[in-house]
Parts: sequence; structure tokens; C-alpha cells
Amino acid sequence: MRLQKFSFRFAEQVLNSKLALKQEIENMLTDSSIDVSSLSRPKFNEIDKKFVSRGWESQPPVFNEPNDPSAKMDFLKERIGVEVAFGHASFIGIDLLKFQVASYSGLDKIDVGVYVVFNPDL
Repeated sequence: MRLQKFSFRFAEQVLNSKLALKQEIENMLTDSSIDVSSLSRPKFNEIDKKFVSRGWESQPPVFNEPNDPSAKMDFLKERIGVEVAFGHASFIGIDLLKFQVASYSGLDKIDVGVYVVFNPDL
């Protein structure tokens, strides 16, 4: 698998300031033990285990709605938020809104967000 990266609003530079975490994310996502062709929300545990075993917080709340799954980010560590998408286009807006809200001064939880989209056709 290969990574295709896009940087918005200097995200790459922010991630480069935490190079070890950036490389940790890339290494986990390109791990050959992950079968990209079979990934889906029910098989999310494969990715979840990798992040959690490296000290990432799983499903941290973004808003003050702890029981609302749309109010949680997939992973958080040292002010880097990660959302993993599985091709459900209807969730893109909600996922990106989480990053935006989590970065504003009111919440100030992240410096950068990483949005992961798996495409087995690439």
C-alpha cells in the first residue's frame, strides 16, 4: 500500500514539527498486516489496536456529548487528531467539522488533524 498525502493550511509543516508521531502514523497505516481490501467499520479493530498499543487515546470526545458517536474523534495523541473514513461520503462533513471545532480556542484540543481514507483501488 502507498500513502497519498495532501496538506491543508500548513498541516504538513505542523506534523513535521512532531516527526516521530507523523512517522508512527505512516508506519501503522502502511503495515503489511492490514488487509486494506477488507477494511470496513466492523473491522476497525485492526487499526484501533495498532493506535492504542502505541499510546493513542481511542474515541476521545470532541464535544460535551459523550454518548454521541459523531461527537468523538477516532484517535488523539499529543494534540494530533486522527479520523479514519471507510468510504461513507455522508460522514465527510461531520469528520472535518470535528477537526475544525477541536482546533478552535474554545476547545483547543488539537493542532492538526489527519484524515485517513482507504482506497484499495490505488
